Amino acid sequence: MALAYKIQRRLKVKRRIRKKIHGTPERPRVSVFRSNKHIYAQIIDDEAGRTLVAASTRSKEIADQLKDKTKSEQAYLVGKLLAQKALEANITQVVFDRNGYKYHGRVKALADGAREGGLKF
Repeated sequence: MALAYKIQRRLKVKRRIRKKIHGTPERPRVSVFRSNKHIYAQIIDDEAGRTLVAASTRSKEIADQLKDKTKSEQAYLVGKLLAQKALEANITQVVFDRNGYKYHGRVKALADGAREGGLKF
């Protein structure tokens, strides 16, 4: 029962956030999804309805680096990988969509990694 309430509350916050945040071709949206084991991030152009770049803890590019790391350290590496892929796709500026999660812990670590990788929020 408590878990269902928690999910419903996050979705309500997510809807409130998405009213204000919109990704454009010049400044696409970085959307974060966090599960118990993994974290996923994608850069989305909302006008075209397309995912431009994606990265996660399940990506083969960083699979060997993730061993013996905490989930926050893994999220940081995912943020750096996302920024690297974004720069290859000529994306430098984005808007950050935390997707209803608190800007804390793994979500913050992913954002910090993306910033250090060269993305501007």
